Amino acid sequence: MVCRSTGLAVLVATVLGLANASVGLSQVESPRWVTAWATSQQGLGQSDVTNMTVRLIARVTASGESIRIRLDNGYGTEPLRVGAASVGHRMRGAGLIPGTNRPVRFNGQRSVTIAPGSSVQSDPVPLSVLARQDLAVSLYVSGAEVRPSVHRGALVTSYASANNAGDLTGDEGRSGFGETITAMWWLKSIDVLTSSVGGAVVAFGDSITDGSCSTLDGYDRWEDWLAVRFDAVDDVAERRAVVNEGIGGNTVTREDLRPLPTSMAGVDRLERDVLSHHGVTDVILFMGTNDIRREASARQVIAGMEAIIDRLRTRELRIHGATIIPRHNRAPSENNSGWTPEKTRVRNEVNDWIRNNAPFDRVLDFDAVVRDPSDPDLIFPAYNCDDIHPTPRGYYEMGWSVPLGIVRR
Repeated sequence: MVCRSTGLAVLVATVLGLANASVGLSQVESPRWVTAWATSQQGLGQSDVTNMTVRLIARVTASGESIRIRLDNGYGTEPLRVGAASVGHRMRGAGLIPGTNRPVRFNGQRSVTIAPGSSVQSDPVPLSVLARQDLAVSLYVSGAEVRPSVHRGALVTSYASANNAGDLTGDEGRSGFGETITAMWWLKSIDVLTSSVGGAVVAFGDSITDGSCSTLDGYDRWEDWLAVRFDAVDDVAERRAVVNEGIGGNTVTREDLRPLPTSMAGVDRLERDVLSHHGVTDVILFMGTNDIRREASARQVIAGMEAIIDRLRTRELRIHGATIIPRHNRAPSENNSGWTPEKTRVRNEVNDWIRNNAPFDRVLDFDAVVRDPSDPDLIFPAYNCDDIHPTPRGYYEMGWSVPLGIVRR
């Protein structure tokens, strides 16, 4: 039976205390660029942006002395002109800690134009950051009726000015940012120049990694808890940034699925969302449930996972496989093919392969963490949000179940 832990507040206080105590410990030999925050663009937003500024909030998971940002116009239908950009320490809401706002340049220039389907990386910005600190990235979009390339389920509140408000990137206050958004527009990743971590772990998954049923601005997804725990590790060489590359509804593969998925399959987005990041040492592969829901066979899911494993092996990255958690039976609807006992059988077959035959470096048994001991094909009631996703309490258990030693050779 899975242990149902108690004393959440005490554990959190202990971890935060350890994290504070770790400041000043010996660091790795020299600073290097490590991706400390990222998200997966997945479509085109519905908003029309005209001559306005957006202030995007992102919480980095490693401390460092400088940062750089990457912007993505992957789903844009026209060139994106960023007339100016800045980054600073977020204080509250859209407001910045006074004196921390820094201009962002691209190849020495304040402005940059990003072609449809392309991304750009900024020059380094001399801004020190702490792990789990919120940064505010401000982008002035000078065009008219621009639709943003977005990650929809950011679960973080960001801010926007009214259309035709102009360039507010130099404004450290919050009065000009009267609109709130919960999607992430254009911002793909933030790298930190750091000697405080030994690399980054990428959580590569679907909506259970993206955080469906977790708390808006609560940072209580499973990988958020993993980031808190890594930040408390005494040995800097084993400390890690944690990057969330989850997309709601994501699948391992795409061909022959019914209905077709609405996002780029895992095998297709591996380069964009994992291999393009900096300092990655480990990847946690946690998907497959949406393939099965869309009528995939166990063999198809396994073949897709094997393809991902092979590509990561060629880059000498460690790859850890997470078992697929239960889904409760659900009748088909107009846009959902439902879940049946046969799909549970396929899930169990894939999980058996993950546990016993898959060439992963480590198996993370999330299925065992959240399943109901009285019926292992169901989610434990206290961890069950909607018969598909865990509650925040379930995410907590998942994040604490990951052995931090997975990063050791």
